Formats: sequence, C-alpha cells, structure tokens
Amino acid sequence: MRFEFKDQVALVTGAASGMGLATATAFAKAGAAVALADVNGEAVKAAADQLRAAGLEVIGIACDVADMDQVESMVHQTVSTFGRLDAAFNNAGVQSPVAETADADPRDYDFVMGVNLRGIWNCMKFELQQMRAQGSGAIVNNSSLGGLVGIAGRGIYHASKHGVVGLTKSVGLECAPSGIRVNAICPGIIETPMVAGMLQSQPEAMAELMKEVPIGRLGRAEEIADAVLWLCSPASTFVIGHALPVDGGYTVR
Repeated sequence: MRFEFKDQVALVTGAASGMGLATATAFAKAGAAVALADVNGEAVKAAADQLRAAGLEVIGIACDVADMDQVESMVHQTVSTFGRLDAAFNNAGVQSPVAETADADPRDYDFVMGVNLRGIWNCMKFELQQMRAQGSGAIVNNSSLGGLVGIAGRGIYHASKHGVVGLTKSVGLECAPSGIRVNAICPGIIETPMVAGMLQSQPEAMAELMKEVPIGRLGRAEEIADAVLWLCSPASTFVIGHALPVDGGYTVR
C-alpha cells in the first residue's frame, strides 16, 4: 500500500527494529523526512545510516521514552532539524515476564508502565505542543491486542496496553477540535524481535496463542506500517480516538 507524505515530517519511537523500523522506512519511502528514535542509540543510528545510504531523509536519535527530559529533547531535535512535525508513531514498548499478580515483581510493574504508558504520555505531551502550534498533525499510539483482551499471567503488560487505549480515546477527544487526530493500533502477534524472543522462551504458551489466530500465521511488521500510515494519511481524516485491531482476526473470534 502506498501513501504520499512528501514535505511532511514523521517521528517514530522504538524505531531500531521491528514495527518501528518498518514504519519509519515506510514513511521515508512515502516522501517524509523521518526521525527514528530508540533507547538503543547505536542501533537506531545504524538504522538511520542505512536508510540515508538508500537516499532517504532521516535522522537517528537516542531516547528513553520513560524519561520526560529525553522525550522533550527528541521532539525538539526533530523539529529543529526538519522544521515541523506532521505524524508520530509512538511505538516504543516492552514486554513483562509471565507471572500471576500475587507473585509479580513490583519492579516489573513500574518498568513496564514507565515505558508502555508513561512513555506514550511523555511523547504525546511534547508532540501535541508542536502540533497544536501548527494546527495540524496525526498521532498513532501502539497498543496491542493486549489492550483489548486479558490473558492470565500477563496482567502488567495488558494493563499498560489497556491504558494506552484509554489515553488515546481521551486525548483524541481533546484534540479533535484543534485539527489533530489521535488514534491507536492494536497489533496481534507480529514477527518482531520481541515475539521471536517469546517464541524461544515460551514455545508452548506461544503455540497455544497462535491457535487462536484465525489467519493462521504471524503478522508482518510491514502490515502494521500500512495501518499506521493509513491512520496518518488523508484517507482517514474522519477517524478519531479509534483503537484499530491489526491482529489476523484474534479479537473477533
């Protein structure tokens, strides 16, 4: 699927690999200038170098989205380099260990919430300041099928992703009159480094989970990128505060 983002600027977090890198690449190939951000500074700068070598207009920024000062700097660097901010994919996220709530480590709770929920709040805070000044923009937050359903043993992760959906709906209502659209996507089981690790460390649990995917396969990162670009494009200008499942049918069983 092709979209046109010529003369626009996009920011993607968690952009060193997986869904983030696929989406940053798609934005750049569609004509946007793109800021790739990731907590792994070396990896994101290597990814940006590779895209730049292919003739695309990108920069790489090291940023821990759980740190508000780093997020403010990330957005400032994006705008100071490219002049504006038209689209943002707040994608950075982490998984939590499988554990029943009674046995879960509170440090895992704080870490996962800090990245998955507070991180998106941090990003939107500064992205919206720039977009509000412009009077336009589109933001897509990465939730998960875990933002729509529950799975035993994954309470921390699913709570963080449900929070992303609630935050998206509320901010979508706040921003709609200002010409800024805020939506979320809820990916299913996508072929990414995070899922590869889960397949290796939890093969039986993942095999059972895959039985619940009607399409019968892992999703591709490029399929998430297509959904994000659609939500940021003029093709979806009447879509506000929506949490779009991109999950091979998992949540409609």
